[in-house]
Amino acid sequence: MAKKIWENQEVADLLRAVATAYEIKGANRFRVAAYQQAATSIEHLTSEIQDLWESGQIAQIPGVGSSIAQHLDELLRTGRSRHFEDVFSGIPPAVFELLKITGIGPKTAFRLCQGLHIKEKKNALQKLVTAAQKGLIRQLPGFGPQSEQKILDAIANSRLKKKERRRMLLALADNLAQEVKRYLRQSPLVLEIKVLGSLRRRCATIGDLDMAVKTRRYHQALEYFLQFPKIRKILNRGEKKTSVVLSNGVQIDIRFQSPETWGSMLQYFTGSKQHNIHLREMAREKGLSLSEYGIRFLKTKKLLKTKTEKLFYNTLGLDYIPPELREDQGEIEAAASHQLPDLVKLTDIRGDLHLHSNFPIETSHDLGQDSFLTMMRQTASLGYEYLGFSEHNPAQKGHTPEDIYSLLKAKKQQIDQINRQWSQKLNVFALNSLEIDIKPNGELAIPEKALNLLDYAIVAVHSEFNLSRKKMTARILKALQYPKVRILAHPTGRKIYQRDGYEVDWEKVFAVCRERKIALEINSWPERLDLPDILVREAVRAGVPLVIDTDSHAVDHMQFMRYGLDVARRGWAEKKNIINTFSLAQLKQFWQ
Repeated sequence: MAKKIWENQEVADLLRAVATAYEIKGANRFRVAAYQQAATSIEHLTSEIQDLWESGQIAQIPGVGSSIAQHLDELLRTGRSRHFEDVFSGIPPAVFELLKITGIGPKTAFRLCQGLHIKEKKNALQKLVTAAQKGLIRQLPGFGPQSEQKILDAIANSRLKKKERRRMLLALADNLAQEVKRYLRQSPLVLEIKVLGSLRRRCATIGDLDMAVKTRRYHQALEYFLQFPKIRKILNRGEKKTSVVLSNGVQIDIRFQSPETWGSMLQYFTGSKQHNIHLREMAREKGLSLSEYGIRFLKTKKLLKTKTEKLFYNTLGLDYIPPELREDQGEIEAAASHQLPDLVKLTDIRGDLHLHSNFPIETSHDLGQDSFLTMMRQTASLGYEYLGFSEHNPAQKGHTPEDIYSLLKAKKQQIDQINRQWSQKLNVFALNSLEIDIKPNGELAIPEKALNLLDYAIVAVHSEFNLSRKKMTARILKALQYPKVRILAHPTGRKIYQRDGYEVDWEKVFAVCRERKIALEINSWPERLDLPDILVREAVRAGVPLVIDTDSHAVDHMQFMRYGLDVARRGWAEKKNIINTFSLAQLKQFWQ
């Protein structure tokens, strides 16, 4: 029997299940957080965990401590972990099936399984639906008719979404494409490689991978590609295109093209469909037809082969249109009138204002994994000049206002000290911030006097996501009135494939942010990418300041900045729209 090959997502899901089991059993919250952090780190690895294990590097994964590393070693070596099995003992497998439903947390799932005698994963959701339809859930302690109906609605919504085709997150597709690129670049047959389709347009989610290879020797380049070790199955094979399925189930369609027609092929297969339809209609009016092979003059039948996309667009009387804008949202008209935006670039970024260190702030949320100094050094290596330490606020439960003030004062003193010691040496300045919960009534989860300890405050919704549009708007607007508030983090609250964003009156939020110089965050975390690109475009039009942050919980996460940048570019944002393209002096002046 072949040995099981563990995928990163499988291991991450398993570690999250262990964290859930610990939470149900009332384990120390730091142990729960440790497993959650390890899961997040593995989920976002740029290498396969199986490869890291085989090279003895499991313990070097950020967030994976020696204990978890030992359990993972046993899992990858034998296919099971006795420790994980012990943790799961006494918890019905059905619990983990119920957790797939938005709004059902670990302890709620456990209470439902116990109270309704649902044990096995098979048909667990249907049994829960049947119990709700019979009015059995409302009879359980802590439940009622309203919560019973919410559970029914959440299950119905989950089933509807499950029917939709699951697409990859941008970061996952990007990492996979980079792995294929690294392999192809080793061959002298390959002159250039590009991704195509939605990945090249940097959409938040990606279907199959589409790639292009520039070569003069199609057959030999194809034969080389088919030796890629992770190909599981060849779906079809042609002279200039082949489709394969990788070991993780992802399909890759790869095309081989000569240098002479490289530009037209890139344009044609980058899309979007609507953009290309509009281009073809415009070309026909000019007596031209477009294809992946070039631009044909209808009268003379002459084919103009375009080596570059710039030549392709220029021949149509257009400025070059960046791939991120090709959605038929006015970009063609803007290109014709030379009014395309000068999109923000990664080199424009001067700092990251939303980072979580491992300072022991005693929060009920997740802590970061790295120290102030480690993150400052990483900031310097990225060429930034400032960073903002914005850990979650201390937990309100178990802390008096004086306790919270003391914790935040100690943090400020430590940041002041590290600036004195290291700021000039690293040419990086650390700002003291905090990511503060917006309570359902719009109040902030720290005493007002504690705000004075901060250079700036980030506020965010982390609970009660199902408020009405009117109540959620009022909640956010009240929070934005507090002094020191300069950023509204992950403004819609969405998590891709996990939670829809809440409804807000964005015109009202835009107006307050513009008036008070509060930046709406474009959160670069791959599951968030929030503000979404559509709202970024609206914010840009409304003159609302924006900030691109990584929300990093480890130094490795700081590389996510490029995904937030993708969202900003898709939203037509320029350097002037993004406050962390400002120098530190400009930023402080902006906040005055």
